[in-house]
Amino acid sequence: MENVSNVDKLESIKSFQSTISKLENALATVTQKGANTTLLKKRLKAIYIGFAMLENVWNQKKHHYTQKDLAEARNVLTGLFPSIKSIYVKLKAGSPQRTLLERRIKALELAVQAIDDFSDE
Repeated sequence: MENVSNVDKLESIKSFQSTISKLENALATVTQKGANTTLLKKRLKAIYIGFAMLENVWNQKKHHYTQKDLAEARNVLTGLFPSIKSIYVKLKAGSPQRTLLERRIKALELAVQAIDDFSDE
């Protein structure tokens, strides 16, 4: 992964931590209601893997994920882009929500790149 500024690294890590927290809370709520949790679990696992890959690249933290895990996570993460981008374009320039989504998109792109780089090794 090429030159990523420390600011982008920090914002990406914070974005992943925020996303993980939101998904864990959503999973708890959906589980209590007895609804289907398959999609949330799949997304949460992909976010965990994306975060682990960034931590691996930037902080040399080891991960235990297989090539199959990485491939599945990559598909889930790239599948999030259309819905995030459709929400993004509707938001007012300079709004906090738009800034949050810009950071989330950047973080997801970097995670996908980290997965791709790792898979190419």
